[in-house]
Amino acid sequence: MSTNATETTRFARSAEAFAEARAVMPGGVNSPVRAFRAVGGTPIFVDSGSGSRFTDLDGNSYIDYVLSWGPLILGHAHPRVVEATTAALRQGTSFGAPTVAETRLAELIVDRVPAVDMVRLVSSGTEATMSALRLARAATGRDKIVKFAGCYHGHGDMLLVQAGSGVATLGLPDSPGVPAGATQDTLVADYNDLSSVQALFDRYGDDIAGVIVEPVAGNMGMVTPADGFLDGLRTITTAHGAMLIIDEVMTGFRVAPGGAVALYGIEPDIVTFGKVVGGGFPLAAYAGKREVMEHVAPLGSMYQAGTLSGNPVATAAGIATLEILAEDGVWQGAADRAAQLIDGLRRAGQDAGIPLQANAVGTMAGIFFKGAPVTDYDTSALEDGGRYTAFFQGMLQRGFYFAPSRFEALFLSSAHSGADVATTVEAAADVLQAMAG
Repeated sequence: MSTNATETTRFARSAEAFAEARAVMPGGVNSPVRAFRAVGGTPIFVDSGSGSRFTDLDGNSYIDYVLSWGPLILGHAHPRVVEATTAALRQGTSFGAPTVAETRLAELIVDRVPAVDMVRLVSSGTEATMSALRLARAATGRDKIVKFAGCYHGHGDMLLVQAGSGVATLGLPDSPGVPAGATQDTLVADYNDLSSVQALFDRYGDDIAGVIVEPVAGNMGMVTPADGFLDGLRTITTAHGAMLIIDEVMTGFRVAPGGAVALYGIEPDIVTFGKVVGGGFPLAAYAGKREVMEHVAPLGSMYQAGTLSGNPVATAAGIATLEILAEDGVWQGAADRAAQLIDGLRRAGQDAGIPLQANAVGTMAGIFFKGAPVTDYDTSALEDGGRYTAFFQGMLQRGFYFAPSRFEALFLSSAHSGADVATTVEAAADVLQAMAG
């Protein structure tokens, strides 16, 4: 049987589901990267998940290194998270009124993350970053925002400029439908290049409300900050009276128990959270210093609201996740597995003679099929000769689910075992050898 015939048989039910989905949803998906456009083949339709694995509609099982793009730091369907959310569900699905669970989750965030005094819960990472930018403009009375090429902060109009991630995956320069006026106050600098930031402040300093940055970039592949980069941003913004916004939607509680703010000793004005903080449910937050957050209504005049903000089921999942994550060995176990995976992939690449850059920060990881280190969007965007696509497909056929885009990070969970990672590395070695042959 040919490779194509084998794939058709193995993913038959996923293919049927995809055909049905394309009839009623744009591209058959509800988020673009899921469509497998960057890697080819049929998108996997998931049936269920448990621990480090999920199973597709055809009954194929995979060790999962996407984990819902990061939220599932405890793995799929962790029993205590399921128990907490089930109990909350029985009490009611939504109230649109305060609950003590909202306060408890906010307290956990404040306790874990340095420089955070107050928290506002929202429903998505995009909503968190949009609100953070509005807050920075309200607090400073200025309009312009600095972002970095390749950093993705959600699909808000003002931020959908050189946004990496799905935009880069699909080869879209920016998005149609975004009015020119929506981005006229967005300035773009180069990640890991303080001189590009300083040049913008030299020209527009009195008009810049803030700088927003992924402290570890996860939307142009995983790119780590150069020594002094984040500290330099704090120095520049302070000198010009601008806000420093650290976008921890992806890195929060993943790169360290207190997030990147704790890991790198940053003192931001505003921090955004998502993914892990919701424990797999639609929940996010923006937070910051008391004097900044006091601008938010009803305490201040900056308006932001949401019917499902602080949803009781989502907050229950977030509380359970953060409480479990604080227990001895839970976070560190996931970080150890990330380091094990990256070390193994790096060695496998060397043995196969294939250029492969690999690194990990806490429980996040990233790989690039390039001969030189990746430090910014330009070096990330360089073509890799289709190596990532070949690697992705080879691993998928063997039962390992990596991100279906070379512009995305990988994630580990406390449910991943040393044996999971060892079998992953063994399979990767086989795939890389085949690619080299």
